[in-house]
Amino acid sequence: MSSSQCIQNPPSLSSDCGAGIVEEFAGLNAYITGSQSSKLAILLVSDVFGYGAPNLRKLADKVAAAGFFVVVPDFFYGEPFDPHHANMDIKSWMKNHGADKGFEDARMVIAALKSKGVSAIGTAGFCWGGMVVTKLAKLDDLQAAVVLHPGPLTADEINQVKVPIAILGAEIDQHCPPEQIKHFGEILSSKPQLDSFVKIFPSVAHGWAVRYSIDDELAVKNAEEAHSDMLKWFVKYIK
Repeated sequence: MSSSQCIQNPPSLSSDCGAGIVEEFAGLNAYITGSQSSKLAILLVSDVFGYGAPNLRKLADKVAAAGFFVVVPDFFYGEPFDPHHANMDIKSWMKNHGADKGFEDARMVIAALKSKGVSAIGTAGFCWGGMVVTKLAKLDDLQAAVVLHPGPLTADEINQVKVPIAILGAEIDQHCPPEQIKHFGEILSSKPQLDSFVKIFPSVAHGWAVRYSIDDELAVKNAEEAHSDMLKWFVKYIK
């Protein structure tokens, strides 16, 4: 996952943005929003820029407003990718922040959600987070998953998915190009027992769902369409 698309349009991170709070959850700092008493939870897994991205927290608040308890953990332990850091490059950063470690940490978050009485859990991942969520979707710990402009995935990984999954891809994407997204859709469609939804958004690039400019009306519209599709999937299965 070393292409420049992965790190284009970096957000200005903020530790205090959003309507929720930051506190420790399952041993990780996390942005938490929504009703603490809700039995329905959503785990959002960020891209390489981490849980402090304002657009991601805004989306978490939107999901929470639909009745979900939402957790956005800091899977990078205070070290999100920083494109302005002179000694940091994405290849070396990825070696220290692999999706396998994210998967193990995410399982701890899911266990903590269940221990607090949550009865249904959905998860969505963006770019790096999409790789983590695809790994989680191979297990029986979730009720639904959504993957948005994911990092590199394989057909074997998609073939192992066990929970209802939506894959939202970009027309302009070096990590998961449209042809690959379509192939993933064919794999999922061959499993009649597994509900799936695959959509390719025209004229948008990798990262469009969370790394958009709030001043760009068309970019906001495209992102909000993806957010709506994601939320509909959760409403359908997390209940």
